[in-house]
Amino acid sequence: MNKKRVWRLMREHHLLVPPNLKLQAKRTPTGSQPRATKPNEWGGLEMTKLVVEGFGWVSIVVVVDWYTQQIVGYDVGQSCPSTHGLAALDMAVNRQCPNGARGQDISLMSDHGCQPTSLALMQACHTLGIHQAFTSDNNPKGKADTERMRRTRKEECRWLTEWKSPSALSRALEAWIDYDNEHYLPSSLGYKTPRQFEREYHQSHSTPFVAA
Repeated sequence: MNKKRVWRLMREHHLLVPPNLKLQAKRTPTGSQPRATKPNEWGGLEMTKLVVEGFGWVSIVVVVDWYTQQIVGYDVGQSCPSTHGLAALDMAVNRQCPNGARGQDISLMSDHGCQPTSLALMQACHTLGIHQAFTSDNNPKGKADTERMRRTRKEECRWLTEWKSPSALSRALEAWIDYDNEHYLPSSLGYKTPRQFEREYHQSHSTPFVAA
């Protein structure tokens, strides 16, 4: 049985979805994503949820450095959504800014979801001196690097296994992030790994010691 026969039978039994002429693609220009010129300048925060059998919904929050394409913070769990956002942000700041984030001119891009707009996360960003930016409605380019990372994570980690516990998911995510940061070779980085790209940037911008 080929697809034409299936289509004909569905049409005869009124099983086709009628077209909705009110749904049309957006044709007006949308704003592009800001371009990072150095590490810790622009990053993206992204939250997604999935169902773990026997446990219910589990939240996954990650923070991505747009310049190096490195995942610098993450958290997994079932508690209040803002808790995971704060934990992921805390990991990112401790890793990238061990001497403090204030005065580093860091910007964090996100959508208008419950994580980034929570009072707790907004207060934490204000305290740390991190500028929050939000994508506009119907603007898929506003945080394209973050969305691309999410797609890769789903294809290479989330969709490959039916998770039985949040802890198993967390361990697998941690292993995938370590592998991605250390071994993945994005073409946009000249086929260098995110950590290699970050190391080479700091080496090339370090001030050489000159003996008196």
